Amino acid sequence: MITVHHLENSRSQRILWLLEELGLPYEIKRYARDRTTMLAPPELRAVHPLGKSPVIADDELVVAESGAIVEYLADRYGDGRLLAAPATPERRRQTYWLHYAEGSAMPPLLLKLVFQRVGRAPAPFFARPIVRDVAAKAQRGFVDPQIATHLDYMEGELGKAAWFAGEAFSVADIQLSFPLEAAAARGGLTDARWPRLSAFLDRIHAMPAYRRAIERGGDYRLG
Repeated sequence: MITVHHLENSRSQRILWLLEELGLPYEIKRYARDRTTMLAPPELRAVHPLGKSPVIADDELVVAESGAIVEYLADRYGDGRLLAAPATPERRRQTYWLHYAEGSAMPPLLLKLVFQRVGRAPAPFFARPIVRDVAAKAQRGFVDPQIATHLDYMEGELGKAAWFAGEAFSVADIQLSFPLEAAAARGGLTDARWPRLSAFLDRIHAMPAYRRAIERGGDYRLG
């Protein structure tokens, strides 16, 4: 039995979605974020030294990192579903997007979250305007333009085919769901400027397996 160590409002939601798409039985071990820091609880360190989520246990094998988990599950259990055959153009694009989602798309979105929290964090009265000004300038001058650049890029790529890696829905789309949902929640993703990305989110949110994953995983908010 596969166990998903599932942190609320986190990347592990897309692992539940993949498991639902593959029709695999699994159990969920839930973890709540610290309500002050919003960090994962220390109990996750007993599962993996970094104390991060997602992590899955498949019998004695423990796998961490979203991209590695997605590739492992699709490769071992997919039976040709959601993951293209090796050495094909579709597989190369899927591999690219699996790495791009966390390696390129997520860093500016994480910086956005950090600077938003810095701008709202308690500070001495005399320092508060300075802290907020620095946080706002960092967002306007660097973070927001970087997010827009990535959204423009993904918008263009999604215009080449029905899904990110080609005409078939794949692991690439599952992996990219998290940065795009984060962008919709806090990165300025709007229908008017990025209509294909907005339509992509509408499509995946209507998919039965996605909805089952939300029901099993619980409330999912990235704002």
